[in-house]
Amino acid sequence: MEQKQEGVLVVLSGFSGSGKGTIVKELLNRRGTSYALSVSATTRLPRTGEKDGREYFFKTREEFEKMIEKNELIEYALYVENYYGTPKAYVKEQLGAGKDVILEIEIQGASRVKEKFPDALLLFVTPPDAPTLKARLKGRGTEDCKTIEARLSRAEEEAMYIADYDYLIVNDDLDACVEEVHSIIQNEHQRVCRKQEFVNRIKEELKRISKGEQSV
Repeated sequence: MEQKQEGVLVVLSGFSGSGKGTIVKELLNRRGTSYALSVSATTRLPRTGEKDGREYFFKTREEFEKMIEKNELIEYALYVENYYGTPKAYVKEQLGAGKDVILEIEIQGASRVKEKFPDALLLFVTPPDAPTLKARLKGRGTEDCKTIEARLSRAEEEAMYIADYDYLIVNDDLDACVEEVHSIIQNEHQRVCRKQEFVNRIKEELKRISKGEQSV
């Protein structure tokens, strides 16, 4: 009998304001039994309604840098003057249990994950156009004009790295976008490179049959 297949490590990145966080929440609401969300650590302050250990593990700069020193992070990056990083232990545990683990992280972190996990699936989320991105950033009302301008400037830089991702997700219609992401992840399970145990088993069975050890 084939053993339970290990989960897919999914990296979801995108411009700030692209709606990647909303996509992840909806995916977990609709298909929660298939997925595990890796909660990132960050040094930024919590927004209204956010709780430590749910949206993020909120750390001081000193606490975060100790995690770096102890090699407790798969990746980390500095984004708009704050650290963001992915704790290692939880991710490995969930992948081994057959869960597809979603990392909602920045581009810097995504490239580091790909180096350590070459089979990781990289998805990049974008709104349909730049004016929509600016409107979304202003509309959420959580940042001042200076921070919004910094995020738009950063988005211009981030656009240079979209080609490094496996799939581009245009977040125009949320429902369609969530189902598209789910479909891409589930199809990833069928890649031959992820089915090596099955391939080896059927090759061995065919070999035995050809030698007359089993009847067809």
